[in-house]
Amino acid sequence: MGIRADVTEAADATAMVGETEQRWGRVAVLVHNAMIPFDVTSFTDLTWEQLGGKLDAELHAAYLLTKAVAPGMISSGYGRLVYMSTGLSRHPRDGMIALGTAKAALDQFVRYVALELAPHGVTANLVAPATVAGTKVTEKLPSDRVSELGAAAPMGRPVTPDEVAKTVAFLASGESGFTTGHYLPVNGGLEMY
Repeated sequence: MGIRADVTEAADATAMVGETEQRWGRVAVLVHNAMIPFDVTSFTDLTWEQLGGKLDAELHAAYLLTKAVAPGMISSGYGRLVYMSTGLSRHPRDGMIALGTAKAALDQFVRYVALELAPHGVTANLVAPATVAGTKVTEKLPSDRVSELGAAAPMGRPVTPDEVAKTVAFLASGESGFTTGHYLPVNGGLEMY
């Protein structure tokens, strides 16, 4: 079922979670994968509106959705929160300052959520893929740059959406019950260096 919502708007986020709960009951798993637009630009050309807007929207969406589902997870003693991040939150790349900075803030937010909710049986983790083939982000880059970024990984190619999905599925499952507060790179070995 698709529900149209702007997850940076409190009323939309609450209504989306409410409609989901009405149809299927309590939300046990939240995968926060909202694509918040950003500009690819250098710091020297970056405006505060570009950086501040991305930071605000990124954290606001994560805050609103987490706030909407956490009470039900706490009361049931079970929940899985999975947030999509990026290696750019730890390893800067030209032009990606707005995305990398916003995701670094998200990474720290998730650690605090994980710390607070762990005693209630709720886990919170981050999945941080490297360059993923065929996404809105890679569409912003020239194809030769996408190939170059993929080739930088020891496995020699970009990450596939399926590889990211399998990592998310593990963190969303009961099998990941003792894994919380972690940042899981899906990058073909890129961060070994």
